[in-house]
Amino acid sequence: MTRGLIIALTSVMTLFWLSATGLGILVMQDEFSEIFDSSLEETAERLLPLVVDDLRERATSEAPRRLDARSASEVEYLIYQARDASGKVVLHSHDSAPEPFDSPLRVGFSDTSTQRIYTAGSADGSLFVQVADPLDHRREAIIEGGIALLLPLLVLIPASILATWLIVRRILAPIQGLRASIATKDSGNLAAIDQSSLPQELHPIGHSVNLLLERLRQALEAEREFTANSAHELRTPVAGALAQTQMLMAEVPDAIRPRVGQLERSLLHLSRLSEKLLQMSRAEAGIGMTDKPIDLLEILEVVIEDFHRSPVGMGRIRAYSDEDASLPRRIDADAFAIVIRNLLENALIHSPAGSQVDIIVQGDGQISVRNHGPVIEAEQLQNMTARFVRGPTTAAGSGLGLSIVKRLVDQMKATIEFESPASGWPDGLTARLRI
Repeated sequence: MTRGLIIALTSVMTLFWLSATGLGILVMQDEFSEIFDSSLEETAERLLPLVVDDLRERATSEAPRRLDARSASEVEYLIYQARDASGKVVLHSHDSAPEPFDSPLRVGFSDTSTQRIYTAGSADGSLFVQVADPLDHRREAIIEGGIALLLPLLVLIPASILATWLIVRRILAPIQGLRASIATKDSGNLAAIDQSSLPQELHPIGHSVNLLLERLRQALEAEREFTANSAHELRTPVAGALAQTQMLMAEVPDAIRPRVGQLERSLLHLSRLSEKLLQMSRAEAGIGMTDKPIDLLEILEVVIEDFHRSPVGMGRIRAYSDEDASLPRRIDADAFAIVIRNLLENALIHSPAGSQVDIIVQGDGQISVRNHGPVIEAEQLQNMTARFVRGPTTAAGSGLGLSIVKRLVDQMKATIEFESPASGWPDGLTARLRI
């Protein structure tokens, strides 16, 4: 927008200046012609009586008389000839040729291809004085005058570009600020825009954006609340059915116990799948960011402690942290907990039973989760975050955990990468999260 305004304003100003210069040149040409013609006429009228008196006092001669030569540094802009009634040149100036001017012996102005001539005649018509002004002299005056009008453009154009840029930048500063404020808004930052610094013309825009942000915030909060309630409502009946199945396992005869065991495994798979689908739904709702920074180390400790109490993670997780490690980030606590839970769960399930899983927190905000297991090929590493894609493992799972992680990490404006074999180990996998 600024570039367009500068180009448009500079072009219009230059066009106006060129138009004014052209009009000025036309006016100058007309005025210069009047001045030069007046000078010609006045010179001829003054020369006529002087030439008449001079010729009467001197003896006549067949050859035309010529004035003494002037210094080479002097230039005669006006030349003249004195001619008798027959057209013979009887007197001429130094720079004038002895041949008569190609002009009739008639009082008034006349033009040749190279000169503008004025003719003045004596009262008895026996003598005429013709004063000539070269047309090149007039054209030179017009050209120099036009150049004098055009030269300021060399300074005016860059000066106008700079002035226009400064003025437009200052005037458009509130618009740039509003644009920058809107650009920071996402699902994690829906705070209202400050309208106090906006000019009156932008208040309706700021008000409309704030209304839209408020409606979006309410919609996201309603979606998140629905997702949380759905997770609770779905988890409760599945857990109840699983408990009843486990009780039934202890009471049924041995003949039908395998079928009850299959039902138990199906319910466990349904429970895990429903939990992953609900996590995916929350990730799709855009819960990655929040308005205020929180300490993610506290969330990390809670998740690790929760795994320590679970059968799959009891005694298997080793946590390391730099002394200066600090993770205050503008990231949603639930979203971060989902990411860490899925990374740890993936590492525990797909590593050998009883093997250690390391989680390392560095001071620059990098979190690494490392586990033992088979080495994964580079091509498989690139597709690990795709939905329903699983690596070379026989462990139970849905193939959604890492895709949920990838979705939330993108919302957090963080990155995650995978390395196999794990860093410092001959096997395994390292998931490296940079926040």
